Amino acid sequence: MENLCVRERPLNHPLRRCGALLLSTVLATALGGCSVKSFNDPLGSASHALFGGGSDTPKGPTYLTGYIGNVVSDEPQSAMVARDVLARGGNAADAAAALGMTLAVTLPSRASLGAGGACLAWRPGESDGGRAFLFLPVAGSTTPEPGSAPVDRPAAAPMLARGLYLMHLRYGSVEFAETLTPAMQLARGGISVSRALATDLAAVQGPLLADPGARAIFSRGDGKVLAEGDTLVQQRLTGVLEQISSMGVGDLYNGALARSFVAGSQGEGGGLTVADLRGAVPVETDPLTVRAGEVRVSFLPPPADGGLGSAVAFRALNEGGQSDRAGQSAVAAWRGQTAGAQSGAELIARAQAVVDSGTVPTGGTLPHLPASTSFAVVDRHGGAVACSLTMDNLFGTGRIAGSTGIVMGASPRRLPPPLLTAAIASEGSRFRAAVTGSGQNDAADAVAAEMKQVLAGEKPGARPVTADGRINAISCPAGLPGGEGSCAGGTDARSAGLSVGSD
Repeated sequence: MENLCVRERPLNHPLRRCGALLLSTVLATALGGCSVKSFNDPLGSASHALFGGGSDTPKGPTYLTGYIGNVVSDEPQSAMVARDVLARGGNAADAAAALGMTLAVTLPSRASLGAGGACLAWRPGESDGGRAFLFLPVAGSTTPEPGSAPVDRPAAAPMLARGLYLMHLRYGSVEFAETLTPAMQLARGGISVSRALATDLAAVQGPLLADPGARAIFSRGDGKVLAEGDTLVQQRLTGVLEQISSMGVGDLYNGALARSFVAGSQGEGGGLTVADLRGAVPVETDPLTVRAGEVRVSFLPPPADGGLGSAVAFRALNEGGQSDRAGQSAVAAWRGQTAGAQSGAELIARAQAVVDSGTVPTGGTLPHLPASTSFAVVDRHGGAVACSLTMDNLFGTGRIAGSTGIVMGASPRRLPPPLLTAAIASEGSRFRAAVTGSGQNDAADAVAAEMKQVLAGEKPGARPVTADGRINAISCPAGLPGGEGSCAGGTDARSAGLSVGSD
């Protein structure tokens, strides 16, 4: 395994740990804002600066010309941030990390810093389908600390920053702190509330504004919930992002930020302890894979079992069968058979065996599942990242963690897990397509159907693929690198998302 140097406190602690990349140990002990050089990354070293700050950085941004890549996201401002990162020379992992952290500002209903999720990442030359990064919502303590409020709305440990950090550690090309710059600027200067966020606010405005902390952030002067086009400024969240940028991601799990978040959670009935935060560690693992001729398609593995549903449904479609709710059926059967049975590599091996069997598991039904959001990025070299994120409920617990300004995600103890699904297709050493999906119960089938369509040559997002599923897709029929002119992105026409590229 590759060697690299891990800097846990980049500004104040020059001491480095060098040696074999034992990610689980590093993550469990610190997970600070380290910068690394992406292995075999054509962009070069992590000293590359996206937004200035180095002594050798020229005044003003330097933008690339020609093809820079493609971005698709459910929330337009986050897509524009990722495009800007690509235009400044960042790779797909840099852009995806910036996009994910920006969603904590622009779409906290589905992806605040209290959220969890899962990502796939792939780079040209990888023959095993790339890597999966799992940072799903993790349940915490439901026992209140002495003097704290009763735990009436259990919160999940905040996994977003740690999960994106791990993905970026393996695939990024710049300092992780660089990817936080757009989110900090938007939180400080204010965003224009997008249609996506306004729709979510309107859906839960009654219970959301019943909480004083949420009301202070998401209501207008007339007491009504913020609407599309209103300005949302988040000064407390700005402070948290600045602290993560200067002290490293580990501060949210082991340091002063962890203590502030826990105090806020305990005060707002969310439970959670510092031990919960320290123990909530993301996982890097193999994806599930399906062969379609010369194309290999990677899917998120369990416990992000929406990927399993997509893999089963895609294989059924690819072999000429019908996939009417095959993804939902597969996930329902899987959850009924594997609840608490296995974990880690054994669980993924079992899931791969289900996919390889070529049959659609049956038995059981899914309840109404929580909402999610998704995005995908491909860079000019063909590197790709596809992610699905969730609060396990719109706005999670509906409460703010004290002075942090972070909307707390809901604990999976009380709610069923969402269908998190994403897929990346490659042909030999070239990128072919990336598809992500939301739409609750329909998400897995939507990703399968869209991947089938784009690999058959259809334009991404050309038509709805399921009744409720919402997709984001990027396709390069001629392959990438080398076929830049064939690349296109698309979002579901029924959504409020955005697809952007070099134009």
